[in-house]
Amino acid sequence: MRRVILPICLMLGACVPGPSSEMPSRAATHQATTLPAMKSFSTPRPVPPMRSNRDIQRDFLELAFQLESGRMLQTFSRFEGPISVRVTGSPPPTLIPDLNRLVGRLRTEAGIDIARVRTDSANITIEAVPRAEIRRHLPKAACFVVPNISRLSQYRSARHSRTTNWSLLKTRKKLAIFLPSDAAPQEVRDCLHEELAQALGPLNDLYRLSDSVFNDDNVHTVLTGFDMLILRAYYAPELRSGMTRAQVSSRLPAILSRLNPRGDALPPRMASSTPRAWVDAVQTALGPGARHGQRLAAAQEALRIAQAVGWSDHRRAFSHFAMGRIVQSTDPDYAQEHFVAAEQYYRRTPGTDLHRAYSASQLAAYAINQGRGEDALMLIGPHLATAERHENAALLATLMMLRAEALDLTGRVAEAQAVRMDSIGWARYGFGADWAVRAKLREISSLSPLKGPNG
Repeated sequence: MRRVILPICLMLGACVPGPSSEMPSRAATHQATTLPAMKSFSTPRPVPPMRSNRDIQRDFLELAFQLESGRMLQTFSRFEGPISVRVTGSPPPTLIPDLNRLVGRLRTEAGIDIARVRTDSANITIEAVPRAEIRRHLPKAACFVVPNISRLSQYRSARHSRTTNWSLLKTRKKLAIFLPSDAAPQEVRDCLHEELAQALGPLNDLYRLSDSVFNDDNVHTVLTGFDMLILRAYYAPELRSGMTRAQVSSRLPAILSRLNPRGDALPPRMASSTPRAWVDAVQTALGPGARHGQRLAAAQEALRIAQAVGWSDHRRAFSHFAMGRIVQSTDPDYAQEHFVAAEQYYRRTPGTDLHRAYSASQLAAYAINQGRGEDALMLIGPHLATAERHENAALLATLMMLRAEALDLTGRVAEAQAVRMDSIGWARYGFGADWAVRAKLREISSLSPLKGPNG
C-alpha cells in the first residue's frame, strides 16, 4: 500500500501569509484564461546503483521476505511466464501513456516479459476509480495492490480472507491495482510505478534505501536504477516461486555478479536497520489524521531516535526535515535550522541528490521571503536538472516558480516571467487541475516581499 505521507517539499507554507495549496481558492492571481500545455518527460535517465552487491543482497532479501508490517514471508513468490496487464475503470488521459512507458522500461531495464493487453484474463488488472472509493476501503491509502481479485468491488468481502493474504501466496497469478482516477497526473503515475513494482516484486519498504521507490518517504516517485536491478534479479532464471530465503540467498551472489558486476568491487556500507519506533513516529508526523501537537511530538521522537541510534545518513537528515516541516508555520526560523541540518546530512550521504533538491526548495523559499534573491538563485540552480532527471514535475515546477520569484527580486523581470510561464507546463502534470496550478503560483508568489501582504 502506498501511504499518504505529506508531500515533503510541495507545501512551502511557513513563509506563506495566505492559504496553502492544501486549501486552494479558485480566484486566480494569474488570470490567463488558458494555461500553457502540459509537459511530459522524454527518455528515462535512471542512475545505476553505486553500492556493494553485498549490501544489495541484504536489501533484496529483506524486501522479498518481509511485509511492511514486519511479518516475515516463508517463501519467494513472483509471476512465472509472460505477464499481461490491462486497464479498467475510468483511466485519466495520462495513465495509458505513462503505463506504456513503464512497461517499456520494465521490458528493457528489468528484462521482464510483460505486455499490456485488453483481455479479461490479464494477470494484472489496473482499475482507475475515484479517490473517494479508495479511501472508503483504506482511508490512509492513495492506491494499493491486492492478490487474487480483479475489481475493487470484490475487495471488501475478500480483504480478511485467505484469498488476499500475501503471506500465503506461493505463485502470483492474478492481482489488482487500484489507482485514483481523479488525482493529478503525477500522483497517478507515482502510484502506478510503486504498485506495479510491488505487484511484480518486493512487498516491503525500507527506509534505509536512499535510492528507491521501495521506501515510504516517497522521495523517489519513479522506478530507479536500483529498483530495476532488484526486479531484474527477481525474475532471474536461477530463481523460482516457492523458494525459501536460504535457497534464494545462496543464488543471489552469482545473480548480482552477473547483473551488476561493478557492485562486486565496491565495499559494503552495511547501513543499520530502521527501528519500528522511528518509522511509526515519521508516519505520525507526516501522515494523515494527527493533530499538530501529535505531529510535533512524533517529529521530536523521530529526531530523538535518529540521534540516539547515531545515524548520520539520509534518515538523520529526514528526521530534521520532518521537524522543519512540522514547525514551519509556527516558527520559520527554527524550521530553517532543521532544513539546514537536513541539507548537511544529505550532503554527506551518497545518492541523495533528489533529497537535496527538496531541501533546496525549503531553503530557497526562506531566502525569498527575506528578500535574498541571489542566495535563492544559488540554492535552486544545481537542482533543476536533478528534478528533471528524476521525472518529478511537481518538484521541478516548484523550483522554477521559486526561481522566477528570485529573479524578480534581482530585477530580472522579463526572465522571471519566462521562467514562470515555462514552469506551468510541468505544474499541470505535477499538480493537475488548473485551479491547483494557479494556487501553487499564488502560494509561491506570496513568499516574495515584493508581492506579499506587506509588499
